[in-house]
Amino acid sequence: MQKKAIAVIMGGGRGTRLYPLTKERCKPAVPLAGKYRLVDIPISNCLNSGINNIYLLTQFNTASLHRHIQETYRFDPFGGGTVDILSAEQTEKGDSWYQGTADAVRQNIHHFTGSDYDYVVILSGDQLYRMDYQKILEEHIQSGSDVTVAAIPFPSDSVEGLGLMRVDEKLNIIEFVEKPKDPAVIKSLEIPDSLGANLKSTQSKKCCLASMGIYVFNRETMIDALNNSMTDFGKEVIPSLLGKGKLAAHIFEGYWEDIGTVRAFFDANLQLADPMPLFNFFSRGRPVYSRARYLPASKINRCSINHVIVGDGCIITDSYLKRCVIGIRSVLREGTRLENVIMMGADEFESSEERRRNRENGVPDVGVGLNCEIKNAIIDKGARIGDNVKLNPEGKPDMYEKNGVFVRDGIVIVSKNTVVPNNTVL
Repeated sequence: MQKKAIAVIMGGGRGTRLYPLTKERCKPAVPLAGKYRLVDIPISNCLNSGINNIYLLTQFNTASLHRHIQETYRFDPFGGGTVDILSAEQTEKGDSWYQGTADAVRQNIHHFTGSDYDYVVILSGDQLYRMDYQKILEEHIQSGSDVTVAAIPFPSDSVEGLGLMRVDEKLNIIEFVEKPKDPAVIKSLEIPDSLGANLKSTQSKKCCLASMGIYVFNRETMIDALNNSMTDFGKEVIPSLLGKGKLAAHIFEGYWEDIGTVRAFFDANLQLADPMPLFNFFSRGRPVYSRARYLPASKINRCSINHVIVGDGCIITDSYLKRCVIGIRSVLREGTRLENVIMMGADEFESSEERRRNRENGVPDVGVGLNCEIKNAIIDKGARIGDNVKLNPEGKPDMYEKNGVFVRDGIVIVSKNTVVPNNTVL
């Protein structure tokens, strides 16, 4: 394309619905699929779409995200391109934290002005999908739109928490409602049969067009639209532009998951271990990039494994695993059984001296000990689970919390670096 685009990725708020996975990291830095982080998805989509000027707006618990970006996305001087991290900062114009998605972009517009661009692609840092942004840019240019909103057909009975839109036959947006709850309003926004006949997603059920939180703005349109005190794109900016400019929808019918809750994160990860996952990391020609760690291949000895993803550098011995995602540097010891478990692994291998000192102090090694039984669980990085531990959320209240072990959305979560002593039963 002769016209140039930059991408702005929203680093997210506090991520309270993903807590305790966001206890020490922001949402885009949460590990995914054994070796990636959530932020790798939008960045990879950008790079595969020919967009290599990327700005990542961050605010909460950003250290691990910054480290990952700096160690992963290094561009050579010939191809150009950058992934710039822009954290909330104090300036002469203000010293407040980002108040919403629009406010985050507003506070950083002065960083973009030095770039040569005509269009801004605004993305979320906590969604799982694969998209060619060139297609939405081409539609945006050909339609002469000021703003284009990526939209996905979503069943009408499952649209809670999503922004919905009504479009005409040319996909011009004529109504936009952020997170409606009134069933009558939702029904009024259902895709009409005349439009739905051309969509695969609406053949068997009533659907609405839901915003994916992905926007393409003309440069001047974005600057003008943020010349106010509005804080959020979906709640305020997009609705305010109706009738003032040309707003269009780009309909996307592929797999898309908003990783906003512990349950959504859990289900999306385990679904990747299925024989034919809806999101396929093995797609030819459009790779998902991440940090090159130069780890050894994993060692798996005398194990029964069924529908399992195993990252690099793991040692799994005499264990039973069913529908699991095992992250880098994970260690599972003899007699252990895991079912529906996401194990994020560790940031470093333990040395023999470290293990000796820890054992003298009664601290288990990093990983999972002997003869453990763990079901429906997320084991965060660096966790130390002793021998004969049994973890299962059944019968525990949803807000259970004790000594670094939580229950959220019916899932046990062993938080980062938590020590679970020998013989613990949950």
